[in-house]
Amino acid sequence: MVETCHKSAAGRSAGRLLAALLAVPLAAAGLSVFAAPAAAVPAGPTASVSMGDSYMSGEAGRWKGNSLTNSGSRDGTDRAWTGSGYDPARVYGTTAANGCDRSDSAEVNSAASVAQTKINLACSGATTVNVFRAAKGGQAFKGEAPQADQLAAVAAANKVKLITLSIGGNDLGFADVISTCVQDYLVWYSYCNDDQQAAIDGKMNAAMEGVAKSIDEIRAVMSGAGYAATDYRVVLQSAPSPTPRAADIRYPESGWTRANTGGCPLWDGDANWARDSLVPQISDRFAAVAAAKGVQFLDLRDTFDGHEICAKAAKQVTATSAPSGANSEWMRWLDMGRTTQGTLQESMHPNYFGQLALGRCLDLMYAKPSGNYACRNTAGQDHNGMFLTGRP
Repeated sequence: MVETCHKSAAGRSAGRLLAALLAVPLAAAGLSVFAAPAAAVPAGPTASVSMGDSYMSGEAGRWKGNSLTNSGSRDGTDRAWTGSGYDPARVYGTTAANGCDRSDSAEVNSAASVAQTKINLACSGATTVNVFRAAKGGQAFKGEAPQADQLAAVAAANKVKLITLSIGGNDLGFADVISTCVQDYLVWYSYCNDDQQAAIDGKMNAAMEGVAKSIDEIRAVMSGAGYAATDYRVVLQSAPSPTPRAADIRYPESGWTRANTGGCPLWDGDANWARDSLVPQISDRFAAVAAAKGVQFLDLRDTFDGHEICAKAAKQVTATSAPSGANSEWMRWLDMGRTTQGTLQESMHPNYFGQLALGRCLDLMYAKPSGNYACRNTAGQDHNGMFLTGRP
């Protein structure tokens, strides 16, 4: 009798265990039916997205070199020339109105092989806070939502393969540095590099924290849209030097040709500081952020070597010397009151030829699924002569 009771109890226990085991897959099946499905990468067209400030938006893409001619097409340099007037929207589209100045030749648009769709979210004048999501402290800029919030919509409608970021220059007050150095050349006859180095140093850590957070914001948006980290790539890039070192400037330090002819009003000492100290310092800090965040880094510090404003190896466009990617300057000069030639904010930015070169750099970078690289040009060639070299 006792034995029978034990068997019955054991049987009941085994039955309950079997029922529980059978219930597990049923419960799991129930969860799979009623739980919200995980987000998936969209099946839309592949997309390359650019984010950041004026160096990425395509500011100055209006210009094919620099010319002293102030009328008509300015010797073929002004792409906004209509034949009877000037229409910046021919280059910047609807963003000519709000000043984001996204050009048709911007880096993302000039990188032909990266993706089916090119989407430019960068805006001239943006700082890192204009990249963050609004929910994370981001701020709208020039009538547009924070760039990370715009990215969310892009990521939902496209299969994003590459996001290229250039941001931080405005956080560092780069425009103020240029303005101060120009004033010191034209008015005060003194060097700017000592006090401006201190100003940059004082802003550097906060600026790099903003760049790092921008990458975090991009990652968060992409994760929320259903992307795994391996579904897309992020490239952080630095900026090319707008001016050469003193030995490579084609105008003398004395006199007024650097200001009135070349559009590069800098003392030799300040030119050397900018080219050999400031630009490398900023590039190296960007590289450190990229390494810390596990994204690729594209070093552009030497990309325009020989094609900077006033460089001896380049020349201005004239009636007898047509615009040429091989020989013209790749940077917009500092507009010294030439109010009939575009806007002041286009000064010291990659022009049409420079943007084609940057686009080629991005094409080459996309072919490198890992690692960090520097992009250089081949002397005497246009953007087709760009090449990459490895860097740590």
